[in-house]
Order: sequence, then C-alpha cells, then structure tokens
Amino acid sequence: MIVTRPEDFLDQIRQDWLTDDSPAVPRAVFLVEPDQFRLSRQAARDNRYMDLTVGVNPSLALEQHRRLTDAIAGCGIPVIRFPGREANPDDLFPNNVFATIPGRFIVGAMRHPERQREAERPDIRAFFSDLMEYQTIDLAAGPACVAELTGALVIDRARRLGFCGMTGRVDEAGCRAMHDAFELALTFRFDLKPEEYHTNVVMSVLASRALVICPDAFVDPAVPAAIAEAFPGRVLEITREEKQAFAGNCLAVTLDDLFFSATAWRALAPEKRQQLEGWGFRIHAVELDEVEKAGGSLRCCIAEIF
Repeated sequence: MIVTRPEDFLDQIRQDWLTDDSPAVPRAVFLVEPDQFRLSRQAARDNRYMDLTVGVNPSLALEQHRRLTDAIAGCGIPVIRFPGREANPDDLFPNNVFATIPGRFIVGAMRHPERQREAERPDIRAFFSDLMEYQTIDLAAGPACVAELTGALVIDRARRLGFCGMTGRVDEAGCRAMHDAFELALTFRFDLKPEEYHTNVVMSVLASRALVICPDAFVDPAVPAAIAEAFPGRVLEITREEKQAFAGNCLAVTLDDLFFSATAWRALAPEKRQQLEGWGFRIHAVELDEVEKAGGSLRCCIAEIF
C-alpha cells in the first residue's frame, strides 16, 4: 500500500497492523572505493550540497573511505570493497544504485547517464547473481521510471515501512517500482523542498528503533509530524544547519553501532548527541570531509546486504 496524505499514513500506523518480523540491520555491507576522486558535473545539476569550485584531494578521499570500511569491519560486520572506476565519479555512493532484501538484488533506475552506466557494472551484478545467488530485479529494465533506491527511499526494514521523498531523483512510477521490489508493506510518499535531492539526507531510520529527521526539509509540516508518530519516544529532530552538515545521513550497521561522519557529529548539538547515546547507540564518527565534497556523506557510501 502506498499512501500520500499524512492522515492516511497515521490511520495505517494507528491500526497497528505492521509486523516487526524482518531483519532491522544488514548482515554485511559493501562499498565502492573512490578512484581518482573528482566531482560529478552531472550530479551537481540537481545536488545543491555540491560546490564545483572547491579543490579535491583524491588521495585523502581514498584514505578516508578506507578508514570508514575499517571502522565498520571493527564492529564485526563483513565488508566487501569494490574498486571504483574513474569514469564514474559518483560510484562511491553505491546505495543509490544497488540495494538488497533477503535473496533479492535490486538495481536502481538512475537519472543521470554516469550513474546509468554505473548500474551496468558486471562485477557487482555477478557478485550478487552468481556468488550470492540472489534474484536480480533491474528497475531500469521495466516500465520507464526514475528510482534511486535507498537515496530516495528510507526504509524501516523490520516493519517493511518505506518513506519516499519526491524529488528529481524519483518519480511516481519509481516509487511504485521500489515499493514492489523491496516488498514493502506500506510506503508513505511525500514532497521534499526543491533544494533537496535525496530523502536519506534529511532523515534516517536507525535499526528500526529510532528516527533522525529534519522537519524543515519537507513541503508539508504535517508529514514529518506524522512520520514521527511511527517512532514514539525515539525521534531526534535536527535543524537545517545540522542537516546541511549531513547529520541526517547516518546509518546503524548493527542494532547498537551508529555511524556518522565526523562533520555531522560535530554539528549535532551536545544534548542531541547525549540523546542518541541514551538510546543505547555506540557512536562511530568517521572523518569524511573530503568525500562530502561530492554532495553525499557516510550513509550514501554504504550499501547494505540483507
């Protein structure tokens, strides 16, 4: 079921029919290393978190990215690392292009040509189809749509509950295609403000037990208020300034281990840091300021394997 009105979403939540029976966190993750790190002019067309005038340091971006993979592995999570390709500058953000549910490998329908080429990578496809023996669902092979997976769609995995913010990186057909591909029980579709490009920059569901959200990023203020009702007592509201520092682009890789970029963690008000820690999360803050020049942050770098 896909709903578009806050009152309809609240009606479904209050009926309390969603079951908490799917894995809340991944069993492994994969990342794609930046190769000859540079900024994508195609992505910058609709990503206002980018500034093409800044210089970049490819060696530093690679070093920071490898520290991230090491930090995740240190939590006991298996990490697969694929090489980047110089022709695809945004492939260090694989979660927009590739995603999984148990037994199923989903490939997104990307807006920009560089990312469309990235979605065709035979090595990543073969890893899931041949080695993992997952069924491949290629959204670009079906009816025409734009669907940038867990960039556009934030998921409460345990309850199979999706939150799809409408921007140029997803359309209505793409929302429907993702709802079906991820086998979601309920999806709430809503509009984000024009300056936003992905939902996972403005909100994150943490191990299906807490929510980080920036209410200022939504066209209708009733939408974030309704979403918050799905996480009673576990809602961390962030400001526009904290969101701009990627505080909403975080990820819990276990039920307790929560990752932020160091930029995002520094931006959070002290009482908000304490709130997260009070909910039992172990915080891992990883320096990614060079990577963040590409318009994404930590969560964008991590594709989950369920």
